[in-house]
Amino acid sequence: MPLLAGLSLLITGCATVAPDASSPTLDSHRSGAHAPSSTRITPSGPLSTLGVANPSVAPVASLAAPADLWERIRRGFSMPDLESDLVRDREQWYASRPDYIQRMTERSSRYLFHIVEEIERRNIPMELALLPFIESAFNPQAVSSARAAGMWQFMPATGASFDLKQNIFRDDRRDVLASTRAALDYLEQLHARFGDWHLALAAYNWGQGNVNRAITKNQKAGLPTGYTDLTMPMETRMYVPKLQAVKNIIARPQAYGATLPTIGNHPFFDTITVERDMDVAVIARLSGVSEADFRALNPSLKHPIVMAAGTPTILLPWDNAIVFQRNLAAHTGPLASWTAWVVPSTMSVAQAAQRVGMSESELRAVNNIPPRMQVKAGSSLLVHRNDQRDRDVPEHVADNATLSFQPEVILRRTVVKARKGETVARLASRYGVSPASVAEWNKLAATAALKPGQKVALMLPQRVAVAAVDRTSTTRTGAKASAKTGSKTTAAAPTTKTKKVASSRTKTERSSKTRVAARK
Repeated sequence: MPLLAGLSLLITGCATVAPDASSPTLDSHRSGAHAPSSTRITPSGPLSTLGVANPSVAPVASLAAPADLWERIRRGFSMPDLESDLVRDREQWYASRPDYIQRMTERSSRYLFHIVEEIERRNIPMELALLPFIESAFNPQAVSSARAAGMWQFMPATGASFDLKQNIFRDDRRDVLASTRAALDYLEQLHARFGDWHLALAAYNWGQGNVNRAITKNQKAGLPTGYTDLTMPMETRMYVPKLQAVKNIIARPQAYGATLPTIGNHPFFDTITVERDMDVAVIARLSGVSEADFRALNPSLKHPIVMAAGTPTILLPWDNAIVFQRNLAAHTGPLASWTAWVVPSTMSVAQAAQRVGMSESELRAVNNIPPRMQVKAGSSLLVHRNDQRDRDVPEHVADNATLSFQPEVILRRTVVKARKGETVARLASRYGVSPASVAEWNKLAATAALKPGQKVALMLPQRVAVAAVDRTSTTRTGAKASAKTGSKTTAAAPTTKTKKVASSRTKTERSSKTRVAARK
């Protein structure tokens, strides 16, 4: 029995009773088999005294979720701290504006839980949840002078590259869910390229091409290539210090005299699927929220209607989402009073208004149509629903709607002289107007004969004159004018010198976004 004796020594000290022959061993639970009775082992000696655990060993960390979202954010900080005078400067700047911090953090309470959830799901540093504080003060309607928009401040081209739709009906750069997804995708992509979160943040602000060139320049000079080692614009140099300062204040608000609003560690909003076009006013009424609060959660909407084909989901405060679904199930009236109409041919606003049964002033106001412009064929206008136009907006219109203009044709009074033997009808034909109009303008009969040299007043069509400007001025102002009117204009080809200026401005716009002033 030497084998049994040896085994008994190995198990000496086990404070357990040997299992009987019918009891499966631990391994049998894992494998599904039972141990045979012949393997039963009985201790042959006395059991050892039970030992006491070392009390100096650190306890296991609690897995309970914090009730406060701020504490959950603090637990997720993992980015290396940046220590510099610029950080101290930004700490003082924020600490001296407690009212601003209060307003900014209160505004964030609608969106932070969703962002924190997304960041934890991706297992990336929680500091990134604070980035909208730097970008937009958590204002989803923020627009910079360089046309960056939304909480995460996407430029139009960058937003489009991350599938953020931008058309006359909506701008997904402002959408809470879509823009957060795009921003985190972009930041992860930048981190994968540079292998450093500070450099990824610099690239988010300045452009990855610029950061890459700055790194290459330092490499050639034998210099370090960290964030603080690169030569970059002041805005980008201050970018990470701003984020670090906000991180420090969130981590220790009492040290900076800051008061953070209580934000529960639970969802603020719920996502609702929309199956039919619905007026914003109807959604607000059925859910029991104000239109202002609804738009704060759904800031991508530009018009008073939610188009199910383009915006299939909406956000509502958690409790109001339940109210909305209950009231929608009992609702019997119309859901939408607006729809989209695609203009079949180029026409004046007055003609379009007559076609859709609206006043010209209302059609201009709801579609933001500038004066002295015609609506070009293929444009989409928001119009009232009626018996002829009562269908939901199709997907291709909801996703790709455009609105473009051209200068309208206006009538100007012109005095001409009649030729020998000419009548009102012949003169009207010569100038392409109707005899009745010529007769009305001059208080004549439509069949009247005219004397040679007789002066006749005509209202002749003439396009709106475009002010003559030098080429450099056109280059500098053309983009602004196009943005104001929404028209698709083609400026005169710039000179070589102007091309260089335009190229420089384009690179600057792409690489360094002008940030929004702090919202107060």
